[in-house]
Amino acid sequence: MPEEGSSSAADLHGERSGPLRAVDAGADLHLDLGGPGPGRRAGLESALRQAVRTGRLAAGARLPSTRALAAGLGLSRGTVTAAAYAQLTEEGYLSTRPGSGTTVTDLPAAGAPPSALAASAVLPRHDLRPGLPDVRAFPARAWLASTRRVLATAGPDVLGAGDPRGRPELRAALAGHLGRTRGVLAAPDQVVITSGFYQSVRLLGEVLAARGATTVAMEDPGHDLYREAVRRSGLATVPLAVDGHGARVGDLGPGTGAAVVTPAHQYPTGVPLHPERRGRLCSWARATGGLVVEDDYDGEFRYDRRPVGALQGLAPDRVVYCGTASKSLGPALRLAWMVLPPDLVGPVVAAKREADLYTETLGQLVLADLIASHGYDRHVRAARLRYRRRRELLTGRLAELPAVTPHGVPAGLHTLVTWHGRGPGEPEVLGACAERGIALRGSAELYHRAGGAPPGLLVGFAAASGHGFPVALDALAGVLADVLG
Repeated sequence: MPEEGSSSAADLHGERSGPLRAVDAGADLHLDLGGPGPGRRAGLESALRQAVRTGRLAAGARLPSTRALAAGLGLSRGTVTAAAYAQLTEEGYLSTRPGSGTTVTDLPAAGAPPSALAASAVLPRHDLRPGLPDVRAFPARAWLASTRRVLATAGPDVLGAGDPRGRPELRAALAGHLGRTRGVLAAPDQVVITSGFYQSVRLLGEVLAARGATTVAMEDPGHDLYREAVRRSGLATVPLAVDGHGARVGDLGPGTGAAVVTPAHQYPTGVPLHPERRGRLCSWARATGGLVVEDDYDGEFRYDRRPVGALQGLAPDRVVYCGTASKSLGPALRLAWMVLPPDLVGPVVAAKREADLYTETLGQLVLADLIASHGYDRHVRAARLRYRRRRELLTGRLAELPAVTPHGVPAGLHTLVTWHGRGPGEPEVLGACAERGIALRGSAELYHRAGGAPPGLLVGFAAASGHGFPVALDALAGVLADVLG
């Protein structure tokens, strides 16, 4: 019995019924022409037409030559030319050019309205969305060099099944890097690699629920996506109010199983957790047996001083430190990490194995090499300088608008902007921004209870291109001047 992907003589000459395969220059066509007989000419035409309509044959795909397709399907070359290629070329499904062969033309996929197709391909004219890095500045050359080193030196297991804990090379590299740059106390066996903070908080929620926890305190305002992740784990969320000194940790009670906080740069207000509150939060965790989940989502980006050290260094037995490559490199990498107290490692690894077995392996090895070769540090330093300049440009423009107030310390990838309550509502301002092609986010949806939330905008200053950012600021300043006065 031939292996999958091989061709026998029966396959090539159509001596079996059902889907048939023709191979030419690496192109495989899986076509069901029905049984033998004259109807196979019409069957070929119908099968090709349907494959193009549904998108199974993508726009630009090169079809086999008429000779190869005829041989593969047991038809005459004239039948293939006249009944299929010529007919479908006249109908606009195929395109034939001398020297280029026959290719599929660009048609919308069946069932997708043109407006939906167009919308999916359109990027915002002015990208001021929060939480996104400048992916144009991705260190492609350094990443490629690390990839080459990994592929040249790694053993055959690089493409084998992975470990739910993550690759040991990355866990060791992160333990050293986080200790040096963020003050995290960690051994490599306390590090677990995940595909993002969303998965990290889901896994932690499942472990806490299995241990009997029922509620998790989350900052108010805070990221709505992660509130939903905790709820999906079977836990209730309770609001933990935020003021000018960060989360009001004195409001935490003994019945709360965990508190999720952003101590270095509160999301979205941008304030750091006050030193006195950092100590009180750790004391609460030790006294009640509660767990602190530290989301250090952009802790490496502080512009007026060295970044504040991680909270985890104060209580490594009660704090789970969570970090990610999404803000420093790009969200598409899907690489994040947790530094866990020793008693949580086993349950979290078991939950990770149950969730998706393991995180993609090759990217882990490349990131480990990038850290070890100091390419990651160089990239972060360059990004820090670039984002600092952009933030200064943003706050300078906002200073020209007396109706608005920026918030937060010089850090991160966004700034919260508010205006007095007597002005227009947040939906009106967001609508005016959308009309001028400005993509950003409102703050009202980040509160546990949307009613009565103060209006505000989260203005990202990293995602836009270097030349596009000043233009985006001009457009934003124009909207705010027109709408807010």
